Amino acid sequence: MIRFSELPLRAEILAAIASQNYETATPIQEQAIPPALAGRDILGIAQTGTGKTAAFTLPILERLSAPRDGKPVVGRPGEIRALILTPTRELAIQINDSIAAYGAGLRLRHAVIFGGVGQKPQVDALLRGLDILVATPGRLIDLMNQGHVRLDRLEVFVLDEADRMLDMGFIHDVKRVVAKLPKQRQSLFFSATMPNEVADLAGRLLREPVRVEVTPVATTAEKIEQSVVFVPAAGKRQLLIDMLRADPSMHRIIVFTRTKHGANKVAQYLEKAAIPAAAIHGNKSQNARQAALEGFRAGSVRVLVATDIAARGIDIDGVSHVVNFELPNIPESYVHRIGRTARASASGVAIAFCDDGEERVYLRDIEKLTRTPIKVIERALLGSTGAMEVEIEASRPRQAAPAAKNPPSKNPPAKSPPGTRNPRRPTKASTPVAAEGDRRRPPSPKEAEQQRSRVKAPGGRPASAFGDLVAAINGAGPDHHRPPSHSNRTRRSSDR
Repeated sequence: MIRFSELPLRAEILAAIASQNYETATPIQEQAIPPALAGRDILGIAQTGTGKTAAFTLPILERLSAPRDGKPVVGRPGEIRALILTPTRELAIQINDSIAAYGAGLRLRHAVIFGGVGQKPQVDALLRGLDILVATPGRLIDLMNQGHVRLDRLEVFVLDEADRMLDMGFIHDVKRVVAKLPKQRQSLFFSATMPNEVADLAGRLLREPVRVEVTPVATTAEKIEQSVVFVPAAGKRQLLIDMLRADPSMHRIIVFTRTKHGANKVAQYLEKAAIPAAAIHGNKSQNARQAALEGFRAGSVRVLVATDIAARGIDIDGVSHVVNFELPNIPESYVHRIGRTARASASGVAIAFCDDGEERVYLRDIEKLTRTPIKVIERALLGSTGAMEVEIEASRPRQAAPAAKNPPSKNPPAKSPPGTRNPRRPTKASTPVAAEGDRRRPPSPKEAEQQRSRVKAPGGRPASAFGDLVAAINGAGPDHHRPPSHSNRTRRSSDR
């Protein structure tokens, strides 16, 4: 491990690093900073939480603060000397904050631009000239089209989270920006994974780059304890509440959902249970997103419910747990999600909720990508039955409604001609359970018994406890009512 004091950085930068209580460089910083200071292009492959921001901001600050001919370089109005392109507003703000912290002793001008807010303050900053601009692709392209951005004198270009740019559909915007860059420049390219289209972009962007790879592609941090619990979708919210109430170590949690609507619903459910929570996603205003992040950072918000847009935009130390309330359909997103914990050499816990439908396929894809089977929690962390009450109730056959509640129709259906089937009469293939208000016949005793047997745990006991039913699901596989064979009693999670 190399100490920052051993790196060829000016005294003002070293003093700022010391004020942040950083002493030793992370592997990505140790390998990327020296060649970047020498002016080399960098191809960095590292997962989130490894210190990539300092790996490119420190060399930029050193380069731009260096005098020329004994005089400090002053940027001209309307010009930009260094551009850092990043996929999300949250990440852009945090990078800009890091520049302000590390460059506190330097006289460099920097600004951040992103969509969702008025552009006038951003345009004013651009007109004055900037040493460093941090931007998201959409707003940058917009301001370029309006003629407010000049990149012809750019010295350093950084593309951060390149694979996330691809996932979010920004890859064409990135190519439009790259086409406007001067040929003589230094380029720093960082990505957690390297899909083919991102690798092709790196090949066109970089010149004889130094490749820095501190972890294998698409692996998860070693200090994250990962587990999965199988639970029907209807029981996930109650399970989450039970866990939060029972485990005081879950003090700062990020819960990930696949949709914005789902994030809102989970946050509202937690608030009703007196658990401080806030949702953050693309439909929230910038002020609301910043308020949620500040509350989460300060501790007034215990649970931050987020979509994947925030998976790489949240850089907050001390996240104790990440809960994948819904597994992502893109396996790389799982890596980015759980990377929100175990940051800065700390340890963390990642728990996934997996229902018995398509999420089993997502789980197999995740294990295939990470080359790591995820530990299955055979019983929930709690002994509560709450998480499964909805599922059990839905599985019980309902009694037919009393005849008095369903008065006969004034226009009864005509009788079917001889030899034809009455379309209103249930066939053998139709569902025998009579819902409330349904005129179909009630289930026979045999059919009712078959319905009840579907919620029994292996061995024939009624699934009266949460752990019993989870064990039943784990043992039975997708077909709940089929008893497991002896050869399938012990299965790896990758076979689920």
